[in-house]
Amino acid sequence: MAGGTLDLATQLRRAERRRKQRAVALTLPLLAFLVVFFLVPLASLLVRAVENPEVADALPRTGQALAGWDRNSPPDPAAYAAVIADLSAIEDTAQAGVLARRLNSEVPGGRSLVMNTYRILHPDEEEAADAEGEGEGEAQPDIRSLTPEQVRTRLIETDPRWEELPYWQAIAKNSSRWTPDYLLAAVDLRRTPQGDIVKVPADEAAFSDILGRTFQMSAVVTFFCLLLAYPLAYWLSTLPERKANVLLILVLLPFWTSVLVRIAAWIVLLQNNGLVNRFLMWIGLTDTPIPLLFNRVGVIIAMVHILLPFAILPLYSVMKSVPPNYLRAAISLGSAPFSAFVRVYLPQTYPGVAAGGLLVFITSIGYYVTPALLGGAGDQMLSYYVAQYTNVEVNWGMACALGGVLLTATLVLYSIYRKVSKAELSLG
Repeated sequence: MAGGTLDLATQLRRAERRRKQRAVALTLPLLAFLVVFFLVPLASLLVRAVENPEVADALPRTGQALAGWDRNSPPDPAAYAAVIADLSAIEDTAQAGVLARRLNSEVPGGRSLVMNTYRILHPDEEEAADAEGEGEGEAQPDIRSLTPEQVRTRLIETDPRWEELPYWQAIAKNSSRWTPDYLLAAVDLRRTPQGDIVKVPADEAAFSDILGRTFQMSAVVTFFCLLLAYPLAYWLSTLPERKANVLLILVLLPFWTSVLVRIAAWIVLLQNNGLVNRFLMWIGLTDTPIPLLFNRVGVIIAMVHILLPFAILPLYSVMKSVPPNYLRAAISLGSAPFSAFVRVYLPQTYPGVAAGGLLVFITSIGYYVTPALLGGAGDQMLSYYVAQYTNVEVNWGMACALGGVLLTATLVLYSIYRKVSKAELSLG
């Protein structure tokens, strides 16, 4: 008996182990997909938000020469010689352009300063021939063969801006490959040339207001989605299953239409001569067209329309699981219908309200196309500026930093939701 019991226990353990191995094997493709297409891009985004390779790669000798510089007095002549050596080593004009664009984002005029010096060190054949013809009998020695002090003098003669501290401070501040500058700029902070973190001037601060606007618009959209979705989901949950399934297909029908098509439809509906304004004037609510397009009203209307199914479905799934006998029992015991609904039925639907609201809010804070097409300049959300820095400014570090802010906000909201849901479960 003992031996038989031991064998049976071993067999059960082996069977359980094989079951777990099969379960893990079935989930491996999904895990691989998540790692490759979700976690790796997120990790690269976060790394790029603190990576600053342009100056470090293009001016390594200059960074070393400025390592002990106090950033308040003129740099040593060795720094000037290092700049010439680094710019001379750059063979690709595109790399010089990347360096010039990065410095120009720090100090206006940095692009022209770098590119002018680069062209002097890398003249094309025609420029070299012209310089040789003009300088016959008075040719000057190559700047790269001069002493550091002579290099400094020649460089300042070529462009007096090389004597100004802000350009050198920008090079010194960005000579490290890793920097918090992008993340600081995303929350309206900056580093001084001495390395202190301070707030940007009020007339330059923008991203705090943009982030607040993003949360405000998302909260308004979430409120109206829940306001419209709750009674509709309640009505669907009270219908017979066949009718409810047919109406759910109508709820899901917008998913079969492109978002751009729906936005174009709202442009037709909300314009001054659109159907909405014509209807309002026909029933006498207004004598002139109401501006509903290219402002926040149009953006919110379109976003509510697009995101409404995301609120209906979680609410419907929760309401369908609530036994209808509870509400009837409360009424039969003497409670008023409205009081019974508020005190008995409504608390049981809180998980659906929280899930639908969280889903709509998190989705809406990343919206880009709808505000860009239907909103004005003051209605753009944070994702618009992510696209702006990616496609127009070509500043990937700043774009990734703003994306990191959105990701952080999403994770914070999700953690709050988890804590609230756990607290409700413990109280229940």
